[in-house]
Amino acid sequence: MALQFIHDNRGNTTGVFIPIEEWLTLKNKYADLQKEEAESVLELASWQKEIIEERLSDYYKNSTSLVDFDKTIDEIENSL
Repeated sequence: MALQFIHDNRGNTTGVFIPIEEWLTLKNKYADLQKEEAESVLELASWQKEIIEERLSDYYKNSTSLVDFDKTIDEIENSL
């Protein structure tokens, strides 16, 4: 198996790179890996995608109406 270890600037191993062909072999051999991978992929519900599309559309139509997040939070905190 041609694994590549990933190290931080102190030499500590922080990850492992597995070539895709070997990953596919491992998934076929160990069913739990297939399940783990499927659970790690976040899929948005269609209603969530619709909300995102609406908000993006509103943004593209009128991007000048945006306000700075930090400034808004400061104003809210000052009004409390």
